[in-house]
Amino acid sequence: MSSGKTPRYNRYSGGAAIASTATIPSSPSSPSADSGSSTYKQHRRTPSSSSTLTYSPRDDDDGMPPIGTPRRSDSAISVRSLHSESNMSLRSTFSLHEEEEDTPQVFAEQPSVKLCCQLCCNVFKDPVITTCGHTFCRRCALTSDKCPVDAAKLTVVVNNIAVAEQIGELFIHCKYGCRAVVAGKPGAYEVDPLGCPFTIKLSTRKEHEASCDYRPVRCPNNPSCPPLLTMNLEAHLKECEHIKCPHSKYGCTFIGNQDTYETHLEVCKFEGLKEFLQQTDDRFHEMQLTLAQKDQDIAFLRSMLGKLSEKLDQLEKNLELKFDVLDENQSKLSEDLMEFRRDASMLNDELSHINARLNMGILGSYDPQQIFKCKGTFVGHQGPVWCLCVYSTGDLLFSGSSDKTIKVWDTCTTYKCQKTLEGHDGIVLVWDIQTLQKVNTIRAHDNPVCTLVSSHNMLFSGSLKAIKVWDIVGTELKLKKELTGLNHWVRALVASQNHLYSGSYQTIKIWDIRSLECVHVLQTSGGSVYSIAVTNHHIVCGTYENLIHVWDIESKEQVRTLTGHVGTVYALAVISTPDQTKVFSASYDRSLRVWSMDNMICTQTLLRHQGSVTALAVSRGRLFSGAVDSTVKVRQICVQ
Repeated sequence: MSSGKTPRYNRYSGGAAIASTATIPSSPSSPSADSGSSTYKQHRRTPSSSSTLTYSPRDDDDGMPPIGTPRRSDSAISVRSLHSESNMSLRSTFSLHEEEEDTPQVFAEQPSVKLCCQLCCNVFKDPVITTCGHTFCRRCALTSDKCPVDAAKLTVVVNNIAVAEQIGELFIHCKYGCRAVVAGKPGAYEVDPLGCPFTIKLSTRKEHEASCDYRPVRCPNNPSCPPLLTMNLEAHLKECEHIKCPHSKYGCTFIGNQDTYETHLEVCKFEGLKEFLQQTDDRFHEMQLTLAQKDQDIAFLRSMLGKLSEKLDQLEKNLELKFDVLDENQSKLSEDLMEFRRDASMLNDELSHINARLNMGILGSYDPQQIFKCKGTFVGHQGPVWCLCVYSTGDLLFSGSSDKTIKVWDTCTTYKCQKTLEGHDGIVLVWDIQTLQKVNTIRAHDNPVCTLVSSHNMLFSGSLKAIKVWDIVGTELKLKKELTGLNHWVRALVASQNHLYSGSYQTIKIWDIRSLECVHVLQTSGGSVYSIAVTNHHIVCGTYENLIHVWDIESKEQVRTLTGHVGTVYALAVISTPDQTKVFSASYDRSLRVWSMDNMICTQTLLRHQGSVTALAVSRGRLFSGAVDSTVKVRQICVQ
């Protein structure tokens, strides 16, 4: 990603476009690399010198510090800091920040240096990707002016989900199994042999520590009772001499142990009135809530009245200004229109002169405008057009939009919208093409469906980290298999002959359609793969970071990277003749580019859309392009 790039239009609802440096793989020795590891595990300790932590202790949830235990050393690994940027080697200690700064943080195994921020030299906390393409802690990125690698200005783009997930898989010791180092630096911690023996994943530490048997608690009957561990609370309550009557808030003064408590309840004068007392409390509480709500409503209405008065005054002033500006602009527009007409006339004369010179020169009668000439525009959608599909029988074009509709266009006779299919609201609908009526509804994925493709009487749907395979039986879709092992959103799917090509984060996977097994993996760069096209000789993909990568389809070796776009390459389309093959690319930068696959160069750039071009389709010598400007444009293709 280039420095300073502005955020881009998100193509799919519910899925953020991720641009980042390469995902950091889990270390073979890391607990997260073991796919069968549980959320927490028993840590087998062996005596050795322990690394210390320089954390300040945080008060426990109930305001009581951990119970002190004799000091000993252990083999736990703690986290503190990094060496300088030049070598980036880890010391044995690190520190965390934000809400975990004061919490004992002892790692069971030493974290990889790749999981550490280059600004604060600590394990990433809430990692984010910045405009320069590097990953830092969110707080570091917001408080630092420049990137330490390339000195670019830091602006947060998106959360780095992949790195956050890897950090969450690291195993640490429960904070109730740690103690302060007596002779060490203030705030340093080591493993407590008499504390909690479990190690847990960092992402689940709160869940474990909330129910840990070694968590310090106070006696609910009397704060003066000695400190307790959760595991000892039940036994203590049976012996506690400070049990109060449940009706003490009504004036009962009884205090005793479990035996005398049960005897007291039999003679307590408030016990017989407990239902009445509870009902009275409930009614009083409801009245308090109602009164508080009424006070809030009154305050809100007064505030709104004041704001409305201010807005009314402002609108009156703005209206007067707008009338003045409108009068000035009307005269200016008239002058601009006259000038535009003069310029258009001069431009037409100059084009005629250039065409005449070309026809007399060595270039013959070559006219670039006749190669990909725009024949018309389909207008009707109320939102960006994200996908296009051509149904050859009947010359129908289907366009899907953010306005939750599918429009069916006649591309042969009337060139008008035949019907608008409505009904989508987060689910997959199946339509009968002959009648254009809805025949089935299927909830396919828990996350948004980014891409669909059909082949061999099967439908493939791509979503977050999954591809589902559906058997097409009449108007029914029956789930056949779910393809997993994908690292991010599956934004691109293409079926060609007996293979399915899927694109996710910096990866293209090739699947055998008959066995539904992955047979090859292509690693790439440039962020998430947004588009894929397959020719007779090449595999082509477009990425988030403006690049188009080309692989040889036989050897699976990358042969070229095509540059020129300055925005995400959202769509690719192919047209082939016996003499040559051309690939069309659509981009966030509002342009279409035409690439000759013979010499891998851009032969033409088409600029007609007023927004990002997001979808392409080819049929019968015509190229259809959909864009964020809510239109679909048609171009006649004449390959020479």
